[in-house]
Amino acid sequence: MNKILQSLKLTFLHGGYAKLNSEWDYDNVISPFSRLYLVTKGTAKIYHSYEEFDLEPDHIYLVPSFTYSRFQCDDHLELYYIHFIEELGDRLSIYDVKDFRYDIEANDNHFNYFKNIIQLHPKRYLVDDDPKIYDNQKFLVETERKNDLLSAKSFIETQGLLQLLFASFVQNSKSSKLNIRSDFHEVLNYIKGHLHEQLTVADLAKYFNLSADHFSRVFQQKFGIRPSKYIQTIRIERSETLLLTTNNTLAEIAEKTGLGTVSYLSRMFKLKNGITPGAFRKKRPGG
Repeated sequence: MNKILQSLKLTFLHGGYAKLNSEWDYDNVISPFSRLYLVTKGTAKIYHSYEEFDLEPDHIYLVPSFTYSRFQCDDHLELYYIHFIEELGDRLSIYDVKDFRYDIEANDNHFNYFKNIIQLHPKRYLVDDDPKIYDNQKFLVETERKNDLLSAKSFIETQGLLQLLFASFVQNSKSSKLNIRSDFHEVLNYIKGHLHEQLTVADLAKYFNLSADHFSRVFQQKFGIRPSKYIQTIRIERSETLLLTTNNTLAEIAEKTGLGTVSYLSRMFKLKNGITPGAFRKKRPGG
C-alpha cells in the first residue's frame, strides 16, 4: 500500500479566509477537487458521503472530490478554506483505497499550516463563493497553470503543508476499499459527476473507447456489479440524501438524480427501501 501512496500528488487550487452568511446555501455540488475548511466563528451544516456534519469553531472538515455535497449556513460563518486536487497513480483516487475521517479537532499546527499556505498564495482566494462560478474545468485549468509560475521553494513548501493537513484525516485502520490501479476506475467519478444526465452503458463504453460488452464485462469484474445496476444504486442513494437534506420536490429530485419522473423514482425507491420517498423523508428530524 505504501508503494501506491508514494505516487500521491496534491495540487493546490484556491485558498483564503471567508465570512459567510445565509446566502451560503448550495445544493447538488459535485466537485472534481477536495475541500478543507477550518472554522473560526459561527456554525453551518455540510452534507456529504451520506452524513451530516455540524460545522463548529476550531474544527477542520474534509469534503472529498466527486461526492454529492450540500452547504448550508443559517446565520454567520467564518473559516479558512483550501481546495486541492488529489491524484494517486494512474488517475486512481486515494478515497477509493483508504478510509478517512471528515471532521477533526484543530490544533495550533493546523492553524499554522492553513495560514502558511494562504500566505504563499495571497492572490488565489475566491472572489465568489458560488460553486457554479469556480467549479468548472476552464477555471480549474487556469488555476492549475498558476502553479507552474511558483518558485521551487514555494511549490515544495505548498506540497509539504498540504500533505501534513491531508494526512490528519487518513484512518490508520486497514482499508477494505477497492485497490484498483487502472484508468478504468475513473468511470466511477464520471458516473457520480454526470448522474443527472441520461447515462447508458453504451454511452459510458463509448466515452472510454470500449465496446458495450467489453465495458460491462470489465466493470463487473472490477467492481462486482453490473454498470446499469451500479448507476441505479447510486441514483437511489443520491435521492435518499436529497430527501433527508433538502426540501426539493420529488420532481426536482427525480431530475437531479437522473431518474426522470416521480413515478419511476417512487417505484425504484420503494423497491430498494420498502417505503415511499415521502415516508422516507418523514424520518428526518422535523420531517
